[in-house]
Amino acid sequence: MGAAYFYHLTDTPLERTLPMLLGKCRAAGWRVAVRGRDQGLLQRLDATLWSDGFLPHGMAGGAHDADQPVLLGTDIPAEGFQCVMSVGGAEVTSAEVGLSDRVCILFDGFDEGALNHARGQWKTLTAEGCQAQYWAQEDGRWTKKAES
Repeated sequence: MGAAYFYHLTDTPLERTLPMLLGKCRAAGWRVAVRGRDQGLLQRLDATLWSDGFLPHGMAGGAHDADQPVLLGTDIPAEGFQCVMSVGGAEVTSAEVGLSDRVCILFDGFDEGALNHARGQWKTLTAEGCQAQYWAQEDGRWTKKAES
């Protein structure tokens, strides 16, 4: 069974944090699904991944989805991915945590709605038996603050 890692973004925006985490996942040989609720956000992330250091990836719905090392979309199932990354408040279930090596939930630390949503996800996933870690930024560095 995998674990859910919660990333509380305060020092570094999503557009810089996501490529860093994706690079680590790819270095581990993992295939990654990036799941969002807003197509506009996913399109901005798509452009960022192409322009900032070129990370091979694709948007879900293409002819080669099964071949993509990183796939961005709104309705991507966890099957076939070692890591699922939730951005923009996308839902992740405890079953998906169990299917993956890791689930990463990235949320904006300055958005009260995003904070409350992430708290709810933590409570739900841990109540359903998932292991979880909470990571926060301090002076530009990631620090593990809590673990269940």
